[in-house]
Amino acid sequence: MSDELGAKPHYEAGPYIHYCEHPGCTRWGSFGFAIGRAEPNWFCSEHKPEWKSRHEAQSRH
Repeated sequence: MSDELGAKPHYEAGPYIHYCEHPGCTRWGSFGFAIGRAEPNWFCSEHKPEWKSRHEAQSRH
């Protein structure tokens, strides 16, 4: 039995275009961020959130 039974073929060609999600911004969102399996949020280089590395986020006791 095939896992593809009943699967819909993907006909869209070309790159996906994501726009920045910052209110009022119409630039291309080249930076996508997602936590776990959530839908990614897309931002341009000007509005991308600043993420701390795992080591920076750990509290130092």
